[in-house]
Amino acid sequence: MRLYQDLAYLWPIVSPPEDYEEEAGYWRRAIRSHLGPGRHRILELGAGGGHNLSHLTADFEATAVDLSSNMIEHSRRLNPGVEHHVGDMRTVRLDRTFDAVLIHDAISYMLCEDDLRAAFATAREHLRPGGLLLVAPDLVQENFEDGKVLRWPIRLPAEPGAIEVTVEEHLTDPDPTDTMIESMITYAITEDGKQRLETDIHVVGLFPLKIWMSLMEEAGFMTEALPLPGDGDGCGEHLLSLNPPRVWSSVAGGGGGHGSGGVGWAVMAGGLGGLGGWGGGGHGWGSVAWPVMAGVWGCLGVWFGRVSGGGVGFGGLGRVGLGWG
Repeated sequence: MRLYQDLAYLWPIVSPPEDYEEEAGYWRRAIRSHLGPGRHRILELGAGGGHNLSHLTADFEATAVDLSSNMIEHSRRLNPGVEHHVGDMRTVRLDRTFDAVLIHDAISYMLCEDDLRAAFATAREHLRPGGLLLVAPDLVQENFEDGKVLRWPIRLPAEPGAIEVTVEEHLTDPDPTDTMIESMITYAITEDGKQRLETDIHVVGLFPLKIWMSLMEEAGFMTEALPLPGDGDGCGEHLLSLNPPRVWSSVAGGGGGHGSGGVGWAVMAGGLGGLGGWGGGGHGWGSVAWPVMAGVWGCLGVWFGRVSGGGVGFGGLGRVGLGWG
């Protein structure tokens, strides 16, 4: 993947930080809606050149990790107040926790389900109880078109003599039986008055939404799908908001809500009560318990908590892991 190696110097040109401003607002609102006000500690895995992150550092205390040392150098220049590490999102361990973990479209480089499991395990390892994971896959199987051609919208440089680049990307699926697709990228570069073509092949993962959701739930997250503005070409349209269940042992809550058994967590109608469950008369029990949308019983190999009084599921795409009474 030359864009992150010998062609990394093109990154601020082909994908400038200002192009991320609108999307970063969605990430900021998602963090605020879950964590509330304050300068929360956030970790971005696969931060790349730090372009999305650059719009969040004024609000949050940030740490960035990326596999490419070239991209980390870009981010260091753009985000001098951010702590940076070179590392793989599947294996990196920083030995501390954060209020939120963010994974932008770098999650697309997870090529199989085990890669995704490892990335989600890293996120869980770095999240404090009640923290938030935000994930934005670039493509999902439902909106992939084999043979599609993407032309990146790149502004002409304002300064005479500056490097000019046009980018064309071809998406293909050589083997529909696996979970990988290929992206052939062509860069037409005008530099020092000379023109040349460079090519680059990226292999990325492609999964249906149901796989994203099931693997997140398997990792212990409750999932909500939020919209993103996307690129207008079917890419970057999903922001997955993931919350690990808060786990207590034999907790008690206001209004009669409680959990029993090994560990339990239940969301009850009536709002927050006490230190344990959320009040209103519902119960959570079993070895592990948490709610499902619309108050419906569900099972993922463990008992789920019951949401009394009926629930309303928030999110979209017909699949939500959050239920509120």
